[in-house]
Amino acid sequence: MNILTFDVEEWFHLLDFDATRGEDSWGQYEVRIHKNVDRILNILDETNTKATFFIIGWVAKTYPDVVRRIAERYEIGSHTMTHQLVWQQSPEEFKKDVEASVKMLEDITGQKVTKFRAPGFSIRESEGWAFEALHELGIKTDCTVFPTKHAHGGMPSYTNPVPSIIEYNGVEMEEFPVTVKQLGGKNIIFSGGGYFRMFPYQLIKHWSKQAEEYLLAYIHPRDLDGGQPMLEGLPMARKFKSYVGTKGAEKKLRRYLTDFNFTDIETARQQIDWGKVPRVKL
Repeated sequence: MNILTFDVEEWFHLLDFDATRGEDSWGQYEVRIHKNVDRILNILDETNTKATFFIIGWVAKTYPDVVRRIAERYEIGSHTMTHQLVWQQSPEEFKKDVEASVKMLEDITGQKVTKFRAPGFSIRESEGWAFEALHELGIKTDCTVFPTKHAHGGMPSYTNPVPSIIEYNGVEMEEFPVTVKQLGGKNIIFSGGGYFRMFPYQLIKHWSKQAEEYLLAYIHPRDLDGGQPMLEGLPMARKFKSYVGTKGAEKKLRRYLTDFNFTDIETARQQIDWGKVPRVKL
Protein backbone atom coordinates (compact mmCIF):
# COMPACT_ATOMS: atom_id res chain seq x y z
CA MET A 1 0.00 0.00 0.00
CA ASN A 2 1.74 3.14 -1.27
CA ILE A 3 0.07 6.48 -0.49
CA LEU A 4 1.07 9.85 -1.97
CA THR A 5 0.28 13.16 -0.28
CA PHE A 6 1.13 16.81 -0.95
CA ASP A 7 1.17 19.68 1.53
CA VAL A 8 0.12 22.69 -0.56
CA GLU A 9 2.09 25.68 0.71
CA GLU A 10 3.95 28.60 -0.83
CA TRP A 11 7.73 28.42 -1.06
CA PHE A 12 8.16 30.82 1.86
CA HIS A 13 5.97 28.89 4.30
CA LEU A 14 8.87 27.72 6.43
CA LEU A 15 8.01 26.98 10.03
CA ASP A 16 9.65 28.52 13.08
CA PHE A 17 11.20 31.39 11.08
CA ASP A 18 10.12 34.77 12.39
CA ALA A 19 10.36 36.65 9.07
CA THR A 20 7.68 34.47 7.47
CA ARG A 21 5.71 33.39 10.53
CA GLY A 22 2.72 35.69 10.15
CA GLU A 23 0.18 36.17 7.40
CA ASP A 24 0.89 39.92 7.34
CA SER A 25 4.29 39.28 5.68
CA TRP A 26 3.26 36.73 3.05
CA GLY A 27 2.04 39.24 0.46
CA GLN A 28 5.52 40.68 -0.03
CA TYR A 29 7.01 37.51 -1.52
CA GLU A 30 7.06 36.28 -5.11
CA VAL A 31 4.06 34.14 -6.05
CA ARG A 32 5.20 30.66 -7.16
CA ILE A 33 2.23 28.51 -6.15
CA HIS A 34 0.70 28.42 -9.66
CA LYS A 35 3.76 27.05 -11.46
CA ASN A 36 4.61 24.71 -8.59
CA VAL A 37 1.13 23.17 -8.46
CA ASP A 38 1.09 22.94 -12.27
CA ARG A 39 4.33 20.97 -12.06
CA ILE A 40 2.78 18.51 -9.62
CA LEU A 41 -0.42 18.08 -11.62
CA ASN A 42 1.60 17.43 -14.79
CA ILE A 43 3.68 14.77 -13.03
CA LEU A 44 0.55 13.05 -11.73
CA ASP A 45 -1.00 13.13 -15.21
CA GLU A 46 2.09 11.69 -16.84
CA THR A 47 2.39 8.86 -14.29
CA ASN A 48 -1.36 8.26 -13.89
CA THR A 49 -1.06 8.67 -10.12
CA LYS A 50 -3.68 9.52 -7.51
CA ALA A 51 -2.83 11.64 -4.46
CA THR A 52 -4.29 13.55 -1.53
CA PHE A 53 -3.59 17.29 -1.20
CA PHE A 54 -3.50 18.96 2.22
CA ILE A 55 -4.08 22.66 1.53
CA ILE A 56 -3.46 25.71 3.70
CA GLY A 57 -6.63 27.77 4.04
CA TRP A 58 -4.68 30.94 3.30
CA VAL A 59 -3.67 29.50 -0.07
CA ALA A 60 -7.31 28.64 -0.77
CA LYS A 61 -8.46 32.13 0.21
CA THR A 62 -5.75 33.88 -1.81
CA TYR A 63 -5.66 31.60 -4.86
CA PRO A 64 -9.03 29.77 -5.02
CA ASP A 65 -8.43 28.88 -8.66
CA VAL A 66 -5.48 26.71 -7.64
CA VAL A 67 -7.63 24.79 -5.19
CA ARG A 68 -10.44 24.32 -7.69
CA ARG A 69 -8.00 22.85 -10.21
CA ILE A 70 -6.72 20.37 -7.66
CA ALA A 71 -10.18 19.44 -6.39
CA GLU A 72 -11.46 18.70 -9.89
CA ARG A 73 -9.47 15.46 -9.90
CA TYR A 74 -7.91 14.87 -6.51
CA GLU A 75 -8.87 14.47 -2.88
CA ILE A 76 -8.25 17.45 -0.60
CA GLY A 77 -7.76 17.88 3.13
CA SER A 78 -6.98 20.65 5.59
CA HIS A 79 -3.46 21.82 6.45
CA THR A 80 -4.87 24.49 8.83
CA MET A 81 -5.72 28.06 7.90
CA THR A 82 -2.51 29.89 8.81
CA HIS A 83 0.18 27.18 8.96
CA GLN A 84 1.10 27.51 12.62
CA LEU A 85 2.62 24.85 14.87
CA VAL A 86 -0.06 23.11 16.94
CA TRP A 87 1.88 23.27 20.22
CA GLN A 88 2.28 27.03 19.85
CA GLN A 89 -1.51 27.45 19.92
CA SER A 90 -4.10 27.01 22.64
CA PRO A 91 -6.75 24.31 22.05
CA GLU A 92 -9.24 27.09 21.29
CA GLU A 93 -6.91 28.79 18.78
CA PHE A 94 -6.14 25.51 17.06
CA LYS A 95 -9.79 24.55 16.69
CA LYS A 96 -10.73 27.97 15.35
CA ASP A 97 -7.87 27.87 12.85
CA VAL A 98 -8.75 24.42 11.51
CA GLU A 99 -12.45 25.27 11.42
CA ALA A 100 -11.74 28.31 9.25
CA SER A 101 -9.68 26.23 6.82
CA VAL A 102 -12.30 23.50 6.54
CA LYS A 103 -15.04 26.03 5.82
CA MET A 104 -12.87 27.81 3.23
CA LEU A 105 -12.01 24.59 1.40
CA GLU A 106 -15.58 23.30 1.47
CA ASP A 107 -16.99 26.61 0.23
CA ILE A 108 -14.56 26.72 -2.70
CA THR A 109 -14.74 23.08 -3.77
CA GLY A 110 -18.15 21.88 -2.63
CA GLN A 111 -16.41 18.83 -1.19
CA LYS A 112 -16.68 17.62 2.38
CA VAL A 113 -13.30 17.86 4.13
CA THR A 114 -12.64 14.87 6.38
CA LYS A 115 -8.84 14.60 6.31
CA PHE A 116 -6.15 16.63 8.06
CA ARG A 117 -2.41 17.09 8.48
CA ALA A 118 -0.85 19.52 10.94
CA PRO A 119 2.00 21.80 9.81
CA GLY A 120 5.37 20.35 10.74
CA PHE A 121 3.75 17.16 12.06
CA SER A 122 3.37 19.21 15.23
CA ILE A 123 0.91 17.10 17.21
CA ARG A 124 2.99 15.56 19.96
CA GLU A 125 1.97 13.20 22.76
CA SER A 126 1.11 16.28 24.85
CA GLU A 127 -1.32 17.64 22.21
CA GLY A 128 -3.80 14.76 22.24
CA TRP A 129 -6.51 17.39 22.64
CA ALA A 130 -5.97 18.24 18.98
CA PHE A 131 -7.60 14.96 17.96
CA GLU A 132 -10.62 15.86 20.07
CA ALA A 133 -10.90 19.21 18.25
CA LEU A 134 -10.51 17.55 14.84
CA HIS A 135 -13.23 15.04 15.67
CA GLU A 136 -15.61 17.85 16.63
CA LEU A 137 -14.93 19.51 13.25
CA GLY A 138 -15.83 16.41 11.26
CA ILE A 139 -12.30 15.17 10.54
CA LYS A 140 -12.27 11.38 10.28
CA THR A 141 -8.70 10.70 9.16
CA ASP A 142 -5.44 12.28 10.34
CA CYS A 143 -2.02 12.06 8.66
CA THR A 144 0.08 13.97 11.19
CA VAL A 145 1.87 11.42 13.36
CA PHE A 146 5.64 11.56 12.81
CA PRO A 147 6.85 8.45 14.69
CA THR A 148 10.28 9.76 15.63
CA LYS A 149 11.86 13.03 16.75
CA HIS A 150 11.16 16.08 14.59
CA ALA A 151 12.27 19.70 14.89
CA HIS A 152 8.64 20.84 14.99
CA GLY A 153 7.00 17.96 16.80
CA GLY A 154 7.15 14.23 16.39
CA MET A 155 5.77 11.33 18.41
CA PRO A 156 8.63 8.90 19.21
CA SER A 157 6.34 6.79 21.40
CA TYR A 158 4.33 5.75 18.32
CA THR A 159 6.21 2.49 18.01
CA ASN A 160 4.01 0.77 15.42
CA PRO A 161 3.92 3.25 12.49
CA VAL A 162 1.17 1.69 10.39
CA PRO A 163 -2.48 2.68 9.84
CA SER A 164 -3.95 2.79 13.34
CA ILE A 165 -6.79 4.07 15.49
CA ILE A 166 -5.85 6.84 17.92
CA GLU A 167 -7.94 7.03 21.10
CA TYR A 168 -8.10 10.19 23.18
CA ASN A 169 -10.69 11.13 25.80
CA GLY A 170 -13.34 8.90 24.23
CA VAL A 171 -12.59 10.08 20.68
CA GLU A 172 -11.33 7.75 17.94
CA MET A 173 -9.38 8.93 14.90
CA GLU A 174 -8.05 7.00 11.92
CA GLU A 175 -4.32 7.65 11.60
CA PHE A 176 -1.94 7.28 8.67
CA PRO A 177 1.52 7.97 10.16
CA VAL A 178 4.66 8.83 8.23
CA THR A 179 6.67 5.77 7.14
CA VAL A 180 9.94 5.03 8.92
CA LYS A 181 12.92 2.77 8.31
CA GLN A 182 14.64 1.31 11.37
CA LEU A 183 18.37 1.80 11.08
CA GLY A 184 20.81 1.32 13.93
CA GLY A 185 18.00 1.27 16.46
CA LYS A 186 16.60 4.59 15.21
CA ASN A 187 13.60 5.45 13.05
CA ILE A 188 14.69 7.14 9.82
CA ILE A 189 12.30 9.11 7.58
CA PHE A 190 13.05 8.86 3.87
CA SER A 191 9.86 9.31 1.83
CA GLY A 192 9.08 12.99 2.16
CA GLY A 193 10.19 16.61 2.39
CA GLY A 194 13.86 17.30 2.97
CA TYR A 195 14.54 13.62 3.61
CA PHE A 196 13.31 12.76 0.11
CA ARG A 197 15.42 15.57 -1.35
CA MET A 198 18.55 14.60 0.58
CA PHE A 199 18.77 10.80 0.26
CA PRO A 200 20.05 9.26 -3.00
CA TYR A 201 17.23 7.86 -5.11
CA GLN A 202 18.54 4.30 -5.12
CA LEU A 203 18.46 4.26 -1.32
CA ILE A 204 14.90 5.63 -1.28
CA LYS A 205 13.91 2.99 -3.81
CA HIS A 206 15.53 0.21 -1.75
CA TRP A 207 13.86 1.28 1.49
CA SER A 208 10.52 1.74 -0.30
CA LYS A 209 10.62 -1.83 -1.57
CA GLN A 210 11.18 -3.01 1.99
CA ALA A 211 8.09 -1.06 3.11
CA GLU A 212 5.83 -3.12 0.86
CA GLU A 213 2.95 -3.33 3.37
CA TYR A 214 2.69 0.41 4.04
CA LEU A 215 4.42 3.45 2.57
CA LEU A 216 3.34 7.07 2.99
CA ALA A 217 5.11 9.76 0.96
CA TYR A 218 4.68 13.50 1.50
CA ILE A 219 5.91 16.27 -0.81
CA HIS A 220 5.65 20.07 -0.70
CA PRO A 221 5.49 22.11 -3.92
CA ARG A 222 8.66 23.92 -2.87
CA ASP A 223 10.52 20.58 -2.64
CA LEU A 224 10.38 20.40 -6.45
CA ASP A 225 11.14 24.07 -7.14
CA GLY A 226 14.84 24.31 -7.95
CA GLY A 227 14.51 27.95 -9.00
CA GLN A 228 12.98 29.39 -5.86
CA PRO A 229 14.69 32.37 -4.18
CA MET A 230 16.75 31.99 -1.02
CA LEU A 231 15.00 33.51 1.99
CA GLU A 232 17.19 36.12 3.64
CA GLY A 233 18.19 35.63 7.25
CA LEU A 234 17.94 31.84 7.39
CA PRO A 235 20.60 30.24 9.60
CA MET A 236 23.07 28.09 7.68
CA ALA A 237 21.59 24.82 8.96
CA ARG A 238 18.09 25.88 7.92
CA LYS A 239 19.34 26.89 4.47
CA PHE A 240 20.73 23.40 4.00
CA LYS A 241 17.57 21.65 5.23
CA SER A 242 15.26 23.89 3.21
CA TYR A 243 17.11 23.97 -0.12
CA VAL A 244 19.25 20.83 -0.41
CA GLY A 245 18.19 18.71 -3.36
CA THR A 246 15.50 21.02 -4.73
CA LYS A 247 17.11 21.12 -8.18
CA GLY A 248 16.92 17.35 -8.64
CA ALA A 249 13.75 16.52 -6.73
CA GLU A 250 11.34 16.83 -9.67
CA LYS A 251 13.25 14.23 -11.66
CA LYS A 252 13.49 12.05 -8.55
CA LEU A 253 9.73 12.20 -7.97
CA ARG A 254 9.01 11.27 -11.59
CA ARG A 255 11.21 8.19 -11.19
CA TYR A 256 9.55 7.35 -7.88
CA LEU A 257 6.06 7.47 -9.36
CA THR A 258 7.22 5.41 -12.33
CA ASP A 259 8.88 2.72 -10.23
CA PHE A 260 6.04 2.49 -7.67
CA ASN A 261 2.26 2.71 -7.87
CA PHE A 262 0.78 5.25 -5.45
CA THR A 263 -2.80 6.07 -4.52
CA ASP A 264 -4.66 8.57 -2.35
CA ILE A 265 -5.70 8.25 1.27
CA GLU A 266 -9.38 7.55 0.64
CA THR A 267 -8.63 4.67 -1.72
CA ALA A 268 -6.18 3.24 0.82
CA ARG A 269 -8.50 3.61 3.81
CA GLN A 270 -11.26 1.72 2.03
CA GLN A 271 -8.91 -1.26 1.72
CA ILE A 272 -8.23 -1.41 5.46
CA ASP A 273 -10.14 -3.48 8.01
CA TRP A 274 -10.17 -0.84 10.73
CA GLY A 275 -11.37 -3.36 13.28
CA LYS A 276 -8.03 -5.16 13.07
CA VAL A 277 -5.52 -2.27 13.08
CA PRO A 278 -3.46 -1.32 16.17
CA ARG A 279 -5.12 1.01 18.68
CA VAL A 280 -3.02 3.74 20.31
CA LYS A 281 -4.19 5.48 23.47
CA LEU A 282 -2.87 8.99 24.16
